[in-house]
Amino acid sequence: MTPNRSQNAESQNARPQGARPDTDLIMVCTPDIAGQLRGKAMPRRAIERRREIGVGWTPTNVMITAFGPIAPSPWGALGDLMLRPDFSSEVDLALPDWGLDESFVLGDLLTLDGAPWECCLRGQLARALERLERDHGLRLIASFEHEFHYSDAEAQPGLGYALRALRRLGAFPNRLMAVLDRAGLELDTFMPEYGPGQCEVTVAPQPGLRAADEASILRELTRATARGLGARASFAPILDPNGVGNGVHVHFSLQDREGRPLSHDPAAPEGVSKPAAAFLGGIVRRLPEMVALTAPGVPSYLRLTPNRWSAAFNNLGSQDREASLRICPVFGTGLSAEQHAGRFNFEYRAADAAASPHLVLAAIVNAGLEGLDEGLPLPTVTTQNLAELEPDALAALGRERLPTSLAAALDRLEAGTWATRAFGEVLVEAYRRHKRAEIDLMKELSPEELCARYALAY
Repeated sequence: MTPNRSQNAESQNARPQGARPDTDLIMVCTPDIAGQLRGKAMPRRAIERRREIGVGWTPTNVMITAFGPIAPSPWGALGDLMLRPDFSSEVDLALPDWGLDESFVLGDLLTLDGAPWECCLRGQLARALERLERDHGLRLIASFEHEFHYSDAEAQPGLGYALRALRRLGAFPNRLMAVLDRAGLELDTFMPEYGPGQCEVTVAPQPGLRAADEASILRELTRATARGLGARASFAPILDPNGVGNGVHVHFSLQDREGRPLSHDPAAPEGVSKPAAAFLGGIVRRLPEMVALTAPGVPSYLRLTPNRWSAAFNNLGSQDREASLRICPVFGTGLSAEQHAGRFNFEYRAADAAASPHLVLAAIVNAGLEGLDEGLPLPTVTTQNLAELEPDALAALGRERLPTSLAAALDRLEAGTWATRAFGEVLVEAYRRHKRAEIDLMKELSPEELCARYALAY
């Protein structure tokens, strides 16, 4: 699984100088615990002056939930941070005929002395990727598959993946592809998904940090494109307790420092190389804990149930779309060994868009790092429906049911030491407070009301 192009140091989609008035605003954004992009805007004339110092930020902002109230903050009103823009992530699109005018850039949260702040999720991912290369000589390539619901589609059950379903989405699919293309994302696929009004969009794989940046950009531009058509796009984990959920599936593979693929070994079990096997072993081991980070909404666990084509166990599968982690098939005939190795990749499926893509990928890398550090073997590939096994049989396989609620997932995260070792005490404590407050906000809601709240938030 190789990236199809390199990323320039500066934005690939920036407009010619002077194309915008220098009073126009560009928003500097940070991905946060609530799965939102938040930030502060500055006029374009201030870019050079603020390129290094960025804009001011407050630690407690990370405690803002997706629903309004602020979770109990460890910092209160104290403290200051810098939010410094990284212009390799810049989006600058002015498409007035489509009701779309987007100018924003992702950035990093730093302390006043310029050190990375522990609760900067973009920084957490960057540090995990740096350790992956420093300690093991490996780089991660990834791509995020996003499912979402488009509000302005005429619903009719039974049209999953149908041409008629694509037709009912009207101008939206083609417009979205044009918008993503102009923003510098390399297009891959779009499909009308199984549920009425449900869609899936994918872009090409990129190096780890850029992949997470593009996932954030894709979500925002999808929402903006829908809004320009007078509609809404929702990435909520599930919109109807009895309906189809929206997952985020993360495809990834490993390369060496020179960009050569390292995930495949035709002589190894399942074709998985020794470093990739250890990486996968770490993920399978930590799945019951890390799911609190990758599926962090209260209704996420309505989706993560057996026999719903989602993920319910800490297992590695092959050609199994119920596995939380799977070895993906390689498509194409007559491939050279190099081509086969370049397409060989894995898929993490226990995630949704209530999570920041940067935190999802940081969790995957940190769990994989543990496997590499310990030289874990490849987990046994499961070949049966684990939901049909009795608990004793499941335990004999070394597998277990993933937590069935966000509260239970947080219990698992808090009971162990992996998260603190991987992310540090500051982020883990902030995350714990944030998500416990979110659970408390939702506790009186029916499943239908719960889904409706998340549909608006995401």
